[in-house]
Amino acid sequence: MPVGVVGAGTMGTGVAQCFAAAGHPVVVVDPDPAARAAGPERLRAGVRAARLLRRSAVGPVEERVTWAEKPSALSGVGFVVECGPERLPVKEEVLRELDRVCPPEAAFASCTSAIPIARLGSFTARPSRVIGTHFMNPAPLKDTVEVIRSPHTSDGTLALTVGLLAGLGKKAIVVGDGPGFVSNRVLMLTVNEAAAVVAAGTADADTVDRVFQDCFGHPTGPLRTADLIGLDTVIDTLVVLREHTGDERFTPTPLLARLVADGSLGRKTGRGFHPYPSPRAADRSRSEGAGSHV
Repeated sequence: MPVGVVGAGTMGTGVAQCFAAAGHPVVVVDPDPAARAAGPERLRAGVRAARLLRRSAVGPVEERVTWAEKPSALSGVGFVVECGPERLPVKEEVLRELDRVCPPEAAFASCTSAIPIARLGSFTARPSRVIGTHFMNPAPLKDTVEVIRSPHTSDGTLALTVGLLAGLGKKAIVVGDGPGFVSNRVLMLTVNEAAAVVAAGTADADTVDRVFQDCFGHPTGPLRTADLIGLDTVIDTLVVLREHTGDERFTPTPLLARLVADGSLGRKTGRGFHPYPSPRAADRSRSEGAGSHV
C-alpha cells in the first residue's frame, strides 16, 4: 500500500523509514524547502543506524521514498501519517487539506503527542478513519507504538492500522482517547516535576536520572528522555495538556522554559538538561540507547 507522511523532520523521516523498510512506497510532504533538503540525508543516517543494529529491510529503502512540497502529492495513497508540529492550528490545516486531496477510503493517523484524536478527526469529513499512532523516538528503533482509538474510530480503521504496524515489525498497544493518552499524560508531568527538582537544588539532572535508572530500572531517566524527545516538543506537549485538561501542573517549569529560550533543546542541539559532545555523537548515543522509552 502506498503511504504518505506529512513532515520531514526527525519523526516524519523516521516513520517514512519504517514503512519504506517494510516495502511500502512512501511520499513525504513538507512545505519547508530546508526540511525537504535535509530529509534524504536524515533518512540515509537512519538506514545506516538500523543496519549497524542489524535491523532488516526489504531492498533499497531510500529509493522507495519521494519528497514533495504539497499535499496534492498524496492523492494516490491509502494511509497517511501526520507528523507535524504539536500545535493544533497546524494540525487542523494539514488534516483539512488531506481530507480534500486524499481518496475517500484513505485513513489518517496522527503522530500527535497529546491532542485528542476525536478533536483531530473533527477537522475531517471522515472521523471514523482517523486514528492516533504515537510512534516513539527514534521510530525505526522502537518496537512498540501507542495506538489511540477515538470514540469515532471504526473497527476497520483500527484493524488496518494494527495490521500495517505488524507489517513493520511493531506491536500496537491500543488505548482510549484523551489528552496525552497514557504515555505523555504520565511522562510529561514526570519530566516537568523532575525539572522542578533540579531547579530547587534537590539534585542535579544526572542524579535525578540515576535515581530513576537505579531505583526503578528506567533505561535513561526522565531528563535524558526529555533531551531525546526535544525540550521544545516537551513544552509544546505540556501546553497542549494544560489547555485540554485545565491542570496547572502541566505549566512548563521556568527552568524548562529557559532552556528552550536559550536554544538548549536536547540532543538535537548538543545540550539540554545534559551536554552532548556533538550532533554526530548524539546520534550515536541515541542508537546505543534504542531501548529507552520515549
